[in-house]
Amino acid sequence: MSAADWYAHKSLGDGLFWIQERFYQSENRANIWLLRGTHQDVVIDTGLGLRSLPDYIDAKGLLGKDPQRKNPLLAIATHAHFDHSGGLHQFQQVGVHTAEVDALAYGDNFETVTWLSDREISEAPTPGWRARRYKVKAVQPTHILQEGDVINLGDRQLTVLHMPGHSRGSICLHDRDNKLLFSGDVVYDGAMIDWLPYSRVSDYVSSCERLVGLVDSEQVDQVLPGHYNTFGAKRLHRLASTYISRAGTCPAKFSTFAWRTLAGVALRACNPRSAC
Repeated sequence: MSAADWYAHKSLGDGLFWIQERFYQSENRANIWLLRGTHQDVVIDTGLGLRSLPDYIDAKGLLGKDPQRKNPLLAIATHAHFDHSGGLHQFQQVGVHTAEVDALAYGDNFETVTWLSDREISEAPTPGWRARRYKVKAVQPTHILQEGDVINLGDRQLTVLHMPGHSRGSICLHDRDNKLLFSGDVVYDGAMIDWLPYSRVSDYVSSCERLVGLVDSEQVDQVLPGHYNTFGAKRLHRLASTYISRAGTCPAKFSTFAWRTLAGVALRACNPRSAC
């Protein structure tokens, strides 16, 4: 299957594109965001990497008429989990938070929580493809990101907000001038996951408190999340506030403990070398 068949995209205007993997039929299917700038273009999250994302972007002309005049396309992972980082190895420039550099550099498929089944892929990308052979390929990040770093695209800037909880290196990218928040899996319009390896509830609560603060200070109008559909500031406030209020309850603590235990066992079984 060609890259042109594997992916699909929608233009949201102002140099912003929403890309998805058509034949990855799963709630784990991540949103891929392409944002163009006058100096630098950036891809935020890269999906599974089963077909070439750069080839798709080139074939569809998403970088405009003269992409060579800019720096090479920069791919940033909002965190290292497989559904977001699987295609990073396809890019010359790769950015990730410093806490998850080693997971990518060593291809640690335990920390990337690689978990894929044949039933989630509705059409195989290549003949004979099987999910059990899928792994996130090791890649050496060229841009090691930290809280407060600014990614200059020329006509717009993205500020790195370190928001651990879902994973230890989770980040949001904040376009302050346009009040856009690329939130990764820190928040999306669904159940927020805090029971994976390197998840931490206390960190997640702190990150959600920061999200509430962004809304209260009117710094966010629209959220472009790692999964599902976009949403506005009011919904962001409710999602973050709800997590904070429920995180300390006994049912939530028990559920997190149970899921964390099961996830750890399953991931170590699937990725024994990475778990050592």
